[in-house]
Amino acid sequence: MNNTTIEEPPAGSIERDRWFLSSAPIVRSLVHLCIPMAAAMIVGAIYNLINAGVIGSLHVTAFLAAVTLGSPILGLIMAIGNVFGVGGGAMISRLLGATEHGPARAQDIKRVSAFSFWGALLTGAVVGGAGLLFLDPIVSLLGATDDVVSATRTFVGILLAFVPVLAAAVCLEQLVRAEGAARQVMIGLIISTVMNLLFDLWFILGLGWGVAGAALATGTANLVLVLYFALWLSKNSEYASLAPRWLTLSASVTKPVLGVGVGTLLQSAFLILTALVLNNLAATYGDGPLAAMGVAVRIAQIPEFLLMGITMGVLPLLAYSYGKGDAGRLAEAVRKSALAVGVIAGVSSVAVFIFRDQVFASFISDPSVLSMGVVVLTAQLVAMIANALTGLITSLFQATGRALAATTMSMMQGILFIPVVFAGNLWFGLNGIIWALTATEISVLATGLVLALASRQAIRKGLSEGTEERAEATLAA
Repeated sequence: MNNTTIEEPPAGSIERDRWFLSSAPIVRSLVHLCIPMAAAMIVGAIYNLINAGVIGSLHVTAFLAAVTLGSPILGLIMAIGNVFGVGGGAMISRLLGATEHGPARAQDIKRVSAFSFWGALLTGAVVGGAGLLFLDPIVSLLGATDDVVSATRTFVGILLAFVPVLAAAVCLEQLVRAEGAARQVMIGLIISTVMNLLFDLWFILGLGWGVAGAALATGTANLVLVLYFALWLSKNSEYASLAPRWLTLSASVTKPVLGVGVGTLLQSAFLILTALVLNNLAATYGDGPLAAMGVAVRIAQIPEFLLMGITMGVLPLLAYSYGKGDAGRLAEAVRKSALAVGVIAGVSSVAVFIFRDQVFASFISDPSVLSMGVVVLTAQLVAMIANALTGLITSLFQATGRALAATTMSMMQGILFIPVVFAGNLWFGLNGIIWALTATEISVLATGLVLALASRQAIRKGLSEGTEERAEATLAA
């Protein structure tokens, strides 16, 4: 498809999705790509609260504990899907941009999409099968003891059986987003969330299956999501294909996909490790700090989702512009998304900080926890701003195929946080723990800015070299 026109195509068409990537005003493109992303994440957060309420209505503490202990497994599954989805999606957007100058790279898109989907599915099958073989050690590692062991084993075991489906769903979400179809991604995620809730009510309350019902509901709802995304791609995508005949292990496909995608796996692993270390250190100071941290995270969640919607949603736009060789559009997209991140982060942080006492009082009544919570919230908001800008830099690296820089950014938080939080605890006690993540995020942002400056020449070179290749392809076509 050669869509260089600035005229807006009709709503609901794949041409319109491509128009937002190729020619639409940047602000409109950001709204189209980022708002649905943030909306879907907010819907997911609301579902998590409702799901906890459904399980909690059974008044079985072991069930709630099992779901909590099993949450790292869901994080691992998402990471597997994103290894193939983020890397594959970024490459597909770059290749789609290149097709504006001729269809020479069209078959590459089929190969990348097939490798990403089947890679996520088969890797999920291997990981899920291995997890079931070592189910008991995994349950112990998650921290299940006494009465919680049986429920955790049931919940985690069923999730592991669904790993191929769950990983494929995460991957396909990224592949559809790579086409610029952010609205379709939002619709799919909302449908999946609603189905998950209905299955919860049926399996947990109707059939009385407890945590088994919760895990089955999650797996079944994601199966619906896989079918939705696969059907959408087969009917609407001009180039992407999930057919096994396009599956390839060629280095020209696997290297750029996995080079970018592995960074997301490392980032997820470090985030899980960070949460475990932070919670364990904070717990030594009693329940108050843990409660304050938990509330601060929930308060900051909405602005964080908006910021993540921008930093993750803009990736296809950056990749498409890079693949097209449009340096001006790439630079403008970076500038305006950074401005959007700064404005949203600044305004939301000031608003939350001004009304911090009233907001905290709706969660906690203990005066000692309230005063501590203000400190935690301040640290959380500063960390949120730095993390959002870091996320934007990481998306730029992923979009332009800077695999080493993207992986470095993904690893930095985990590498820095562990020594920082232990040193903070040793030297400053609880305050050191509270501000450790903030100090880490600021350091990671500084590292990202240095890497971005160092990568400017390589990105410019990639743009110019790509333009020459695309010109040759156009002449050949």
